[in-house]
Amino acid sequence: FKPWREAKAIADGPSILRYVRETAAEHGVDRHIRFRHHVKRAAWSSADSRWTVEAERGPDKEIVRFTCGFLFMCSGYYDYEEGHAPTWPEMDRFQGRIVHPQHWPNDLSYAGKRVVVIGSGATAVTLVPAMAGTAQHVTMLQRSPTYIVSRPEEDALANTLRRWLPSGLAHRLVRTKNVLLTMYFYSLARRKPKAFK
Repeated sequence: FKPWREAKAIADGPSILRYVRETAAEHGVDRHIRFRHHVKRAAWSSADSRWTVEAERGPDKEIVRFTCGFLFMCSGYYDYEEGHAPTWPEMDRFQGRIVHPQHWPNDLSYAGKRVVVIGSGATAVTLVPAMAGTAQHVTMLQRSPTYIVSRPEEDALANTLRRWLPSGLAHRLVRTKNVLLTMYFYSLARRKPKAFK
């Protein structure tokens, strides 16, 4: 598949978006995506051996229908309309702004502010370092400990291999290295969990 060619091994959002857009365009996938459509229902007809999918299109929510012989539901497991919003006692007394990352306002400025990020999942792990550069102070509040291995943003071996080898070969070698390293750390953590922490 399309090898990752950027120097950053730990990619930021804009780099990932650029990669996805380039890959979709190169393989013609982008021509088959219907943006600004919200699927409302899908119904199977045994008589016709067809699915009928009903969607709302655009800001006017015009109802459109599509039919197909095969339907793949690839919606993920998150509720994108209303993500999980935790509550806590006396939450209403908090005088600051509460923001859910799923509904991040474009105009949000946290420069010079004290920020608490609740949770320690992938989103939090991405947000905290990004916010630390401009916020006055960032605290991650979590229920159970997370163990993270600090890695450099750029993989020196990958960048060297990409300079000297064909991109496909370099990609396979780097991927093999990363898979083997992950397997090694996983087996080490299983064999010696206390030492691994």
